[in-house]
Amino acid sequence: ILSMKLAAVIMAGGAGTRFWPVSTSKRPKQFLNLFGKDTLLQQSYQRIADLVEPENIFVLTNKDFVELVAEQLPQIPRENIVGEPYRRDTAAAVALSILLAAQKVGDCTILTLTADHKIDPKEDFQKTILSAAKRASESKALYTLGITPTYPATAYGYLECSQCLSSSEDTHKHYQLKSFKEKPALELAEKFLAAGNYYWNSGMFVWHLNSIMDEFKRQQPRHLELLSQAIQDYQTPQWEESLAKAFEPLPKISIDYAIMEHALDVRTVACNFNWLDLGGWLAAAPFLDNHDENNNSYRGQVYVYQSENNIIFSDDPQKNIALVGVQNMAVIYSQGKTLVVPLNRLDEIKKLTDILPQNLR
Repeated sequence: ILSMKLAAVIMAGGAGTRFWPVSTSKRPKQFLNLFGKDTLLQQSYQRIADLVEPENIFVLTNKDFVELVAEQLPQIPRENIVGEPYRRDTAAAVALSILLAAQKVGDCTILTLTADHKIDPKEDFQKTILSAAKRASESKALYTLGITPTYPATAYGYLECSQCLSSSEDTHKHYQLKSFKEKPALELAEKFLAAGNYYWNSGMFVWHLNSIMDEFKRQQPRHLELLSQAIQDYQTPQWEESLAKAFEPLPKISIDYAIMEHALDVRTVACNFNWLDLGGWLAAAPFLDNHDENNNSYRGQVYVYQSENNIIFSDDPQKNIALVGVQNMAVIYSQGKTLVVPLNRLDEIKKLTDILPQNLR
């Protein structure tokens, strides 16, 4: 189907604390099947499996999760699953991924994807990403995938677009990116939505290897310098040690701050597939197995009486959960741990996990 060579990187290192107690530090949300039979990581792989050869797909994760990735994605060569020794945010992950692609794949266009988003239909996603890949391989532009906003979200960053760059043969709208906007307050989010030239920043990117490499050389040469030394030991017994040595001095900085905000040519492709960043239980509620007329969303053996607007989740078929006269609560059971929290305080789960003993996190 393609004249260009594609590689893909799935970033799967997140901690997923806002899905506690189902998501834990040992098994974060990307490794869970919250909906459907496949985990979020497996779904990410399946979306690109027929576009990119398995040997050209890399998964970057935390060093503690390498076994989990290998278990869930046996199709991917073991050496393509790389465990980051320290949390250094997305710039480090991207820098490492482009060096790995250069070494293993050579001249290619890279799809840089996430492991914890819900995206469908697959066909629309593939068409969009191929449209961006075609343009990225022909130009020096770095592409972001922009999601058309459906409400004034305050939990996402925004992409401000200027002129439309689409030609008649483009299947999707391409725009020059004017600026990245931080997560806005509600009033500003409403303005962005009304303006019509703002997209949600999906955190997914498409770029040609040389283009992103040039931007790293220009803006973050230290990332390349340190990681290039480690890459020399890739697939040798020294690899893990070299990687740890290279990673430790790297700053914790996102790819948006480190590269994208000051890159010479950044563009956005407008996505029309359904996209959800699964930030926590509230975002997941519409996708749980069952919903009743009182706006309760649930999974598991659940019984409710005169209760409304609750999220109830159990991943143990032996456990029964019953609610009487309860409103606006989340009741979550998993692996011997129960969480009860008002829906308007779900964001505070992260604070809870900070104070829990290590064995419960």
